[in-house]
Amino acid sequence: MYKSGLIELEVVLAVARLGGFRAAARELDMSSTALSRSIAQLEKRLGVRLFNRTTRSVALSEAGEQFVAAVGPALLEIQQAMVAVNDSRATPTGTLRLNCAVGAARVILVPVVLEYLHRFPSMSVDVVTEAHFVDIVGKGFDAGIRTADVVPRDMIAVPFGGALSFSIVATPSYFAQHRKPRTPHDLMSHRCIRARWPSGPLYRWEFERRGEKFTLDVPGDLTLDEPLLMRDAALAGAGIAYLWDEQVADDLAAGRLVAVLKDWTVTSPGLCLYYPDRRNVPAALRAFIELLRETVGRGGRGSAAASLKK
Repeated sequence: MYKSGLIELEVVLAVARLGGFRAAARELDMSSTALSRSIAQLEKRLGVRLFNRTTRSVALSEAGEQFVAAVGPALLEIQQAMVAVNDSRATPTGTLRLNCAVGAARVILVPVVLEYLHRFPSMSVDVVTEAHFVDIVGKGFDAGIRTADVVPRDMIAVPFGGALSFSIVATPSYFAQHRKPRTPHDLMSHRCIRARWPSGPLYRWEFERRGEKFTLDVPGDLTLDEPLLMRDAALAGAGIAYLWDEQVADDLAAGRLVAVLKDWTVTSPGLCLYYPDRRNVPAALRAFIELLRETVGRGGRGSAAASLKK
């Protein structure tokens, strides 16, 4: 993240937002000792305690709450002004931090991230993959990438890659031993590789045809929460998997997997890069967005599914 130089104020706001010294120290790239000393020095000059500390928790005092409420907006104004000055440079520099699910990371890694590093050698990119949806502002990320349907309304969203489509697949050898399903309900007599949402519940397979929509809790003795593992299991003959097209495109082309029920499969909203609504978008992020639009755009191939959502 961009540091303004007003480190004591940044420290107070980071601890207040993250609820602890260690988390704030990690975000600000400083030691816990240095961070604690900075707060102690500021409290000494102000003559009040900004935080009530116990061995288990850190919380703002009443004076601290008033201080943060007053200082927070002013510090944001200062940071935005300094970012604007920093952005006047022709070449982006620094670190761009992105948060996304694994599937989204696979979509952007080669065509966007690696090309970005080639074009801007003064930049570094830190991609953190998490199945769970996270607060990118609270966690210190410049932007996130998720499917459009889960992007918060207060974020600026940049769609790319087009809608996402799915395939229901198994190996030829599996279908040599089991009759191919002709309708979704035929799946109830098959071995299916069940999927679990990152948030915990099982994913009910979705179907749609000619305006008819429904879901099925398919049977199966194997449940996984990562699409790459589901693909591996399907390739090993464990049963039928419900996966995004991009994940199995090469396997289908090579005949390692066979798709069924194509007229029943659904599409879902495509991917979006999203970031906080701010007046001054950092040059590093702006350059990444321009490259994303150039290389992937709105009409590119989609590559995500349930695992990208939450």
